[in-house]
Amino acid sequence: MGSVINAYIATFSGSFNVAVLVWPLLSLLLSVPVLVGLYRRDGWLPLATVFAVYASILYAAGLVCFTLYPLPTGDSGPGITYGIPPILDPLNFIPAIQRDGVDAVLQLLLNVVLFVPLGFIARTLLKLRPLPTLALSFAVTCLIETAQLTGLFGVYPFAYRTFEVDDLICNTLGGVIGWGLGHLAVKLIQREAEVLPPVTHRPGFVRRAVALWTDAMIIDICSVVPRLMVVIGLKMLLGDVFDEAMLNRVNTVVWVACYVVAFAVVEVVVPWRRDGSTPAGLFYRMSCETRRRTGAARVAFYALRVAALLLVLVYPQYAVLPLAVFYLVARKMPYDFVPGAVAEPASERAAQPAHGTADALAARGAEGAEDAEDRELCLS
Repeated sequence: MGSVINAYIATFSGSFNVAVLVWPLLSLLLSVPVLVGLYRRDGWLPLATVFAVYASILYAAGLVCFTLYPLPTGDSGPGITYGIPPILDPLNFIPAIQRDGVDAVLQLLLNVVLFVPLGFIARTLLKLRPLPTLALSFAVTCLIETAQLTGLFGVYPFAYRTFEVDDLICNTLGGVIGWGLGHLAVKLIQREAEVLPPVTHRPGFVRRAVALWTDAMIIDICSVVPRLMVVIGLKMLLGDVFDEAMLNRVNTVVWVACYVVAFAVVEVVVPWRRDGSTPAGLFYRMSCETRRRTGAARVAFYALRVAALLLVLVYPQYAVLPLAVFYLVARKMPYDFVPGAVAEPASERAAQPAHGTADALAARGAEGAEDAEDRELCLS
């Protein structure tokens, strides 16, 4: 199965390259008016919406490139000297499965999956209801199939790709499934928001570790696209001059640069502006700042934290165990010992009452509950 999937995706490698390259231009042209429209509609513009818009633009670019690219070249071949006849039988997939087996089934499933993001975007970003989403999915796939049937609306004398009724059905079904998944996600988020716990400034070790792992994945994802844009762009511009050795060197330099920028945004810029909560911290309801710091104290805290996190991410075999032992002994990370420039928040002072009082016992009970939560996460 893995080899079949790899072979199918490999046929779209050129299309993916084009989608990645045109993404920045499309983002520049389309994101601003879209974001302005969303702001006028909702009255505010959360950071998650901005990321969703950029991801949607990338999806749109990929959808167009996967379904219409590569274009015919030269003076012969499909779309130049003869056309590809349409397949109008909606049950054509049955003999295709009998003939090609797993390949045909995979083709059907991928045609469904291809439009799942469109339905998800329609529900979560555009806030469309089921029938408008169904109409949108059918209209988009009908537009694409018509472009294939007419040789890109007459640009080429014949159809250079196959028009299939099966695609209309599968793509529309994918949009409906995506709407259902988006509706479920919205309901889950609303339900969590109703019982949302306060942000903790004393996260346990397991919560810290899970948040760091999640942030590391976000950093990797955010550094991949610009890296691909640069490397693919140079490869397409320079062609054979861009040999494998040069490709490896450029790839390394671009990867380091993109990773550093993504790391700085995720682990410094976002928490600095969001009271110590990284992107994962916003999800797990935790802040990395155990006490309030300002000025030089806050700069020192983030400098030490960045150094510790880079050691964990770059040299995990040397840094993870010592930091884990340090936390188990001190109940803090090394950067947590940077003194606060001002008094701690009232909520944090309430968590540390004088020893021997009933409040102190309650506070220790709360800490024990948090440790139990961490242990439960560990076991799960």
